Amino acid sequence: MPTFDIGPEDFLLDGERMQVVSGALHYFRVHPDQWADRIHKARLMGLNTIETYVPWNFHAPEPGVFDLDGRRDLGRFLDLVAAEGLHAIVRPGPYICAEWDGGGLPAWLLADDAVGVRRHEPRFLDAIGKYYASLLPLVAERQVTHGGPVLMVQVENEYGAYGDDPLPERQKYLRALVDLVRDQGIDVPLFTCDQANDEMLARGGLPELHKTATFGSRSAERLEVLRRNQPTGPLMCMEFWNGWFDSWGLEHHLAPAEANAADLDDLLAAGGSVNLYMFHGGTNFGLTSGANDKGIYRPITTSYDYDAPLAEDGTPTAKYYAMREVIARHLSVPDEVPAARRPAPALDVALTAHVPLADAVPALVRGALGTFDHAPTMEELGLWSGFAVYRTTIRPDDAVLTVGEVRDRAVVLLDGEPVGVLDRGSHTFAVALPARAGELTLLVENQGHVDYGPRIGEPNGLIGTVRTAARVLDEWEAGALRAEDAPELLRAALDLADDGGAAASGVGPAAGDAAGVAGAGGAAAAGLHRGTFDSVAGADHFLRLDGWTKGLAWVNGELLGRYWSLGPTHTLYVPGPLVRATGNELVLLELHGAATTGASFVPTPALGVTEQ
Repeated sequence: MPTFDIGPEDFLLDGERMQVVSGALHYFRVHPDQWADRIHKARLMGLNTIETYVPWNFHAPEPGVFDLDGRRDLGRFLDLVAAEGLHAIVRPGPYICAEWDGGGLPAWLLADDAVGVRRHEPRFLDAIGKYYASLLPLVAERQVTHGGPVLMVQVENEYGAYGDDPLPERQKYLRALVDLVRDQGIDVPLFTCDQANDEMLARGGLPELHKTATFGSRSAERLEVLRRNQPTGPLMCMEFWNGWFDSWGLEHHLAPAEANAADLDDLLAAGGSVNLYMFHGGTNFGLTSGANDKGIYRPITTSYDYDAPLAEDGTPTAKYYAMREVIARHLSVPDEVPAARRPAPALDVALTAHVPLADAVPALVRGALGTFDHAPTMEELGLWSGFAVYRTTIRPDDAVLTVGEVRDRAVVLLDGEPVGVLDRGSHTFAVALPARAGELTLLVENQGHVDYGPRIGEPNGLIGTVRTAARVLDEWEAGALRAEDAPELLRAALDLADDGGAAASGVGPAAGDAAGVAGAGGAAAAGLHRGTFDSVAGADHFLRLDGWTKGLAWVNGELLGRYWSLGPTHTLYVPGPLVRATGNELVLLELHGAATTGASFVPTPALGVTEQ
């Protein structure tokens, strides 16, 4: 069987020197019908290896559940890598960061305050052992030593940047992870990766494991830092940052292709191996994007284009060709090149059916609302992502609503009418109330668990005491929403309306007629909105929602992700495999209201203003 080893100076594949030239391609950010296309284009750029993280919470969304089907079929993804003649590097965490919800750690696990986060704690290690036992056998059977593509497996991730445990405790934790990995039949080399910083490299690794570094510029200097901490063996940049992620409310990040290419050339010329982060970014579909909080909470956008060589829709960029030219100076590159982007279909969609937000929210509650003597966290409600609803009553003298903290954003309604927003990002934790009694509803959105730093694992929802100017509010009804079921709810409501039950369903008096759901000037109220359209089957689309404020978007029942007029992203990517020739359905959950009742599909993506 083939072998892959870490030699005194080089990686050795079957005893021969191998310079690993890899690219990050996350199967969980790409529609599975497009995996083969993205992998093929990696080979055409000259890559010989594909790297992927594995997000634990993507495969284990609930306690006792482990899913390896469909979008989660890592085995199929690795088989496609092998079929393209490429190798693979797998990075299973347990923590991955990756701007992913919670850095991949399951919220249901960390809901127990007794569970240690990224340290040698029995409950945490026991859960990791079960995770590895469910995942790693499929990796083990695809190792290069078993005739498969997998060259190496990572232990933890940038651990040197986390926590303040003493070094012996940190190494005890890492060695426990090594044992858990090896117990599942992983016999290829294991490695760690940390930023190219002496302290982080020392704190994040083990003497017996190969160390790799992460950086995006000044390659020669960073390799010197790595060599001080890894005296022998090949030098590898495990994350060569050739772009950056975007956060809502900030600019779209770009990294100049020429500078990226020059730094890559320096790295390869020095004999170093590399993993481009990212080769292809993809999309944070659904509710999977994470957030950063370094004093200001910054949720990550739905687009994870990352200014990568291969754009979000899988088309090559100027950076693709600049890096391909560099790689060709050091390795053999195929003659074939991928096709340029073709304009996507352009069309308008009228969203002609509507369920008001006040009617949609109770219909989406998972089971019955529970009663509480405090405002519970989402974790207390058994909710690991998405939306929760909180209800109580107020008096005319309450005047102002204040919360200790909201994680992460809440639409505040009085008797179904909006009165304000609480927002973690802007530290808005108070809202004025009308001077009347009524039912107060808070629709609270988890915009993504923090994925980096000491706030990993914190609870979401309403945090601390909730009070008014007159009193503490200690009588609550609360529950989790099934936001993912919104399109099904809307279809059921429309069916009921067609049967004469419009009033009960909450559908406007003329469901199916735009005039029946429009307000003054053709505006759309908060709630669920639906339209249908015909287009080109199998073609990628770019959904543009100018005039809409904030919410979620579905095409044919698939949750594309969040949209927000805050920007920078102005389009949502719709993978071609989701689109039919006729009878496509677009559904929006709009949290505030819109200046229009229409949406558009446009020819090209619009990722927003840049810092350049």
